[in-house]
Amino acid sequence: MLIRQLIHSQSSTYSYLLADQGEALLIDPVRDKLEDYLHLLDELELRLSMAIDTHTHADHITALGLLRDRTGCAAGFGEPNPASCASFSFHDGQHLDFGKRSLVAWHTPGHTDDSYCFVLWPQDQEPACLFSGDTLLIRGTGRTDFQNGNAHDAWNSLQRLLSLPDTTLVYPAHDYKGWTCSTIGEERRHNPRLQVANGDEYAQLMASLKLAEPQMMEIAVPANRACGRV
Repeated sequence: MLIRQLIHSQSSTYSYLLADQGEALLIDPVRDKLEDYLHLLDELELRLSMAIDTHTHADHITALGLLRDRTGCAAGFGEPNPASCASFSFHDGQHLDFGKRSLVAWHTPGHTDDSYCFVLWPQDQEPACLFSGDTLLIRGTGRTDFQNGNAHDAWNSLQRLLSLPDTTLVYPAHDYKGWTCSTIGEERRHNPRLQVANGDEYAQLMASLKLAEPQMMEIAVPANRACGRV
């Protein structure tokens, strides 16, 4: 079992390459890093079978379409998503298989209505891994003020994630401080967004943030609904 965390520094985006028995899966690939992904796949002698996004991103353009063109992989989005270009769509509870391992898709709306997280359940003595998209960040959470976001939905989604064991490794889609990984236990204790009592308090907290729109939003969202076609 292989996990590689890959960064796009301009958007502070993390992509994740997972592989087992020579078969690979990419989570949240960025168009600008396409050649790097292809080079790494070649070096590690991996066949890319699937590329998936955790949600429709607003700060970078996805590489899903170009990866499909170059490797023949399937390109997937979670339901509901208006991206008719996708090879397939996945739903809550669906298993996404690679090698002898499997990611379980969890629909976690709130940041956007099509937000998903992916759980990799452990084998042997491994901890579980959570690829948390923008739903849960390290000492933060995803904004809820555009793309059909909803703070109460986000709170409910976060409670679902917090039901995972404290030892679960958390791999977010972004980090703006250079942190690479956390655990559910760490976030439960130290994430300031999780220290409120209920969904109403969380909604008040999120409404007070007054965040600027992502700079690439008007370009990235329509491009990503076309699998990264600009």
